[in-house]
Amino acid sequence: MCKKIAPFLFAFVAVVTCSICAAQQTMDNAAVLKLQQADLGEDLIVQTINGSAGHYDTSTDAIIALKKAGITDKEIGAMLSKNAGPAPAPPAPTYVVAAPPPGPTLPPGVDDVGVYFQTASGTWADVISENVNFKTVGFFTMRGANGHPQQDIDGDIGGPVSKLTINQPATFMIYVLEGQSPGEYQLLHMKAKKTSREFHSLTHGFIHEKSGDEKNTIAFDTKKIAPRVFQVILPDNLPPGEYGFLPPETQQSGGSIGSHGKMYTFSISK
Repeated sequence: MCKKIAPFLFAFVAVVTCSICAAQQTMDNAAVLKLQQADLGEDLIVQTINGSAGHYDTSTDAIIALKKAGITDKEIGAMLSKNAGPAPAPPAPTYVVAAPPPGPTLPPGVDDVGVYFQTASGTWADVISENVNFKTVGFFTMRGANGHPQQDIDGDIGGPVSKLTINQPATFMIYVLEGQSPGEYQLLHMKAKKTSREFHSLTHGFIHEKSGDEKNTIAFDTKKIAPRVFQVILPDNLPPGEYGFLPPETQQSGGSIGSHGKMYTFSISK
């Protein structure tokens, strides 16, 4: 009995050994023919083709030759599939992120906090600031509508005229600090002296209100054109003379004699 089983056991081991060897080497047409000539079954040959590295000649003439040699359609199909390789992975989805809508932009030339004027060519240029010297301070006994006392501010600027002269109609722009409003600026009509320009104004109350000696303060309207940027709408036909925009931080600094600040100054020509 053992003698009858031995040949079959040897054949089985040979087949398994051949399959393992085939899996460890790169398969080609000749290797498949060797498996077929060793009387391996179709399923085992297909399994060997699928489980082994391989590159096959699948031209028309080569396939005809394989068919003539007894290679089955299923075995040839496995060879064709192995040559084609795994199916390519689908392309990764692409996501288009919509750009945010463009926001309002600053006018060309307006790039920092301050006051600007429109030139004859339509461009915007800086109104240069000058140093302000505060001289006297006092308090009104009356109170403004917001309940705060109104404070007098007297000040002067060196020199009888501004270095900037503007013809009417004059157009200005104010770029305010974060948290400020253009209404906190004061437009002052100054009195020209031989060696200076002087003004008298109010703060902590109706900043555009006039009283007694007219206070030199001129009311103006504004129009927002960008975040923190406002166009100034001046009254028609301002009289010729010396003017200046007094920023709120300078108004706050004018609380004591001898303090200093800045003012954006200009002259209106005749």
